[in-house]
Amino acid sequence: MLVGFSRTLILFTLVVVTMRVMGKRQIGELQPFELAIAILISELAAVPMQNTGIPLISGIIPILTLLVAQMTLSFISLKSIKARGIICGKPSILIANGKIQEEELKKERFTLNDLLEQLRINNTPNISDVEFAILETNGQLSVIPKSQKRPISPEDLNIPTNYEGLSLDLIVDGHINYNNLVKANLNEAWLIEELKKFGIAKPEDVFFASLDSQGNLYWQTKTSERGQN
Repeated sequence: MLVGFSRTLILFTLVVVTMRVMGKRQIGELQPFELAIAILISELAAVPMQNTGIPLISGIIPILTLLVAQMTLSFISLKSIKARGIICGKPSILIANGKIQEEELKKERFTLNDLLEQLRINNTPNISDVEFAILETNGQLSVIPKSQKRPISPEDLNIPTNYEGLSLDLIVDGHINYNNLVKANLNEAWLIEELKKFGIAKPEDVFFASLDSQGNLYWQTKTSERGQN
């Protein structure tokens, strides 16, 4: 019992570390070879977990081998455009200049129903509104609408806008993020003083607080009260 428990923890930790080293991509963004390696790693880890008669090292070595293979292929594709095309493939243009490319659909084994479904997922229900639709190497469809169908931007209307940077999380679940306070050239004393202005006695009572690029503080307490200065 204890042996199986410890083997499971070791293999689980190894798989988590391996996937972490492989990168932060989501499942839907994995290249085909990355997805294949991820599936193989999970299968290799499952066998020693279920069968304690198999030496633990017999599961660890193949997993580490696949990790090295993945990192090697990623490095090669990073350094060589030609190798990148071979390993990851190339994007396919399914709609070009508003016209469906039948040959590309056949080549990618992509039906019209698949295409229409992906367009709807991309908030483009009318195929006549599409200028280009590109099937990316990770299987996702990028849709470029016709210029007349694109949302109006402030630039189109010659409306000046202020810079909007990333907001900084200052408090998360009652814990102060001191690194972000330093980035904002602020300190804990300033934060506590600001919270007192809203009747909040201590940071531990705050569920979330953030500071935007304009210096506005947004906060929400653990009792669901919220506000912004």
